[in-house]
Amino acid sequence: MSEDEPKTALLVVGNPIVEGQLKRVLHKRGYTSEISGDGDSAVDQYVQLKPDLVFIALDIPALDGHLAALEMRESDRKARIIFVSSKGRLARAEDAAYSSGAVGTLVTPIIDSIVEEAWGSWMGKIPEAPGLSDLDALYPVLEEKEPEFPPPLPGLPPLPGPLPGMPPVPESPDEVELPSLTSPMAEAPLPVKKKRWGLRIILLLALVGAGVAGAHYAELIDLSPYLDDIRESLGIT
Repeated sequence: MSEDEPKTALLVVGNPIVEGQLKRVLHKRGYTSEISGDGDSAVDQYVQLKPDLVFIALDIPALDGHLAALEMRESDRKARIIFVSSKGRLARAEDAAYSSGAVGTLVTPIIDSIVEEAWGSWMGKIPEAPGLSDLDALYPVLEEKEPEFPPPLPGLPPLPGPLPGMPPVPESPDEVELPSLTSPMAEAPLPVKKKRWGLRIILLLALVGAGVAGAHYAELIDLSPYLDDIRESLGIT
């Protein structure tokens, strides 16, 4: 890249204050800055932009800075990376820098004199990245949980035996005897009502005789001439 071509820096630190400090320092050196919000998208941006410098922190969303730096180095052996860290986490940042072959580390807050002092080493030879050989092992292994099925239903209780007086259950369908379709009512003869006509005639005659006798005693009719014949017919003397 010639001196006249614009230079680009990719900032992946997740802190607006630090990003502003870096943009100011880099602007003095003729760099334009691009900001990425997480490690995963930072790797994609690096592949597209091929920036001259990358400033990256360890604790960033989606993909931590160590793995993101290794992926950048895997895609481009000439990736020039600087880890940005607080003083309390500097030891971790130095380990990640060694693993990913970064050109250096930078402690916050950003001070112009410190950047000036370290700039020459940052622009020097890019180290090897020993962590690339263990890149796959560095990713956390997510164990897939086996689907949980509901426990089996408890066994059904055995069927009760036949009730007393009930016929035994047949073992095969051939042993089943179908009930007769003939109605028992059709087989039984209907009762014959006896005609009691003689009793009815006697009762009718008695009623007639009583009516006639009553009319005679009420003097509605006169049966005196016929009394002897009636007594004789009835056997009354």
